[in-house]
Amino acid sequence: MTAIVAHALDPVVPELEKVFTIRAEIDAPLSAGPAPHGERLHIPITGGRVDGPRLSGQILPGGSDWPLIGPDGHSRIEAHYTIQADDGTLIRVTNRGLRTSSPEVRARLRSGEQVLPSEYYMRAAPVFDAPDGPHRWLSETLFVCSIAPRGRVIVIDVYRVG
Repeated sequence: MTAIVAHALDPVVPELEKVFTIRAEIDAPLSAGPAPHGERLHIPITGGRVDGPRLSGQILPGGSDWPLIGPDGHSRIEAHYTIQADDGTLIRVTNRGLRTSSPEVRARLRSGEQVLPSEYYMRAAPVFDAPDGPHRWLSETLFVCSIAPRGRVIVIDVYRVG
């Protein structure tokens, strides 16, 4: 019987492959006001673009981000929107994540000021719901992303976890 090398059976070390960048256009946030669990915002997503080696298309208007800013000041991100690929395919996106920063940086971000991405942590894990066809790989893979607000545009670099 052949001996199996133990390290060959170890889990694969994940690698990241940048697959596209989303530039989501947003309107001004609306606040639901303070609550015991934090402040819920509604941020309308009005459009945008997706460009990259694995997907290109547009962000359809009508999506929303519903972040919850907790008593600790950190935001739990929850965005829902639709990508229409250049071939017409509609892809539903749910993106959940976290933004942490100092109170000073949080105030600068909220006022729309340009803030260096090194001054805060903003990451998420988008989930894509794509139909059968050329974009099905989006529904069969895990992704992570890095997010950088730039005024009324949110830049999201999306990475496939391989």
